[in-house]
Amino acid sequence: MELEGASVLVTGGASGIGAASARRLAVLGARPVIADLNEEMGKALAQELKGEFVKTDVSDEGQAQAAVDAALGLGPLRALVNAAGLGNANRTVNREGKPFPLDQFEFVIKVNLVGTFNCLRLAAAAMSKQDPVDADGQRGAIVNIASVAAFDGQIGQAAYSASKGGVVGLTLPVARDLAAVGIRVNTIAPGLIDTPIYGKGEGSEAFKANLGRNVLFPKRLGDATELASMVAELITNDYMNGETLRVDGGIRMPPK
Repeated sequence: MELEGASVLVTGGASGIGAASARRLAVLGARPVIADLNEEMGKALAQELKGEFVKTDVSDEGQAQAAVDAALGLGPLRALVNAAGLGNANRTVNREGKPFPLDQFEFVIKVNLVGTFNCLRLAAAAMSKQDPVDADGQRGAIVNIASVAAFDGQIGQAAYSASKGGVVGLTLPVARDLAAVGIRVNTIAPGLIDTPIYGKGEGSEAFKANLGRNVLFPKRLGDATELASMVAELITNDYMNGETLRVDGGIRMPPK
């Protein structure tokens, strides 16, 4: 699918995998809408890429719809990248015998899983009303970002793993749902990716180097551009549909 002259919506697009994806898709001719809560970084990137920024809580229907509407204002909406997400480190029962706070579990599910589906359903509804781009009747493509934690969840990752496992579980049934309107759906499960979450400085670099030793090969953290490359492939390769792909250097996460 060609993206020249089209719009794309990237949630969590102000930094990390989302920002790298927005840059990659802009190179392919798309105009990105950066949907994020970080106004400073989001506006700067949108200006750089000749796109638009919309402050967005992905779990809020009105805000997500505003982001979709902004994309439609830039051109036909042909792609959604669901990269917004967050984590929470809590054991189910901690060493003091206290249970995982339910509100914190619910919050991670709300952002990572409900937010992903919220943006997906609204973007797909908009795509379904557009003219097809080819003889196959294709109207758009959606890429969700999950995590290897969906399969190899570590100690303290109950909420995060459950949310990302839910995203993986959505992939095939939603791809089957949306086949009727010519929209493909795929998911990427990244491994250890070097994003701003690890901070900066000598201590941060040492920590990341130690993490990288667990990767099969190459023995380092992945770069966000390597994820963006796969995002672009899943959008532009018309025969990719209903799949979840690990992009992780072959790592299988240990319990902790």
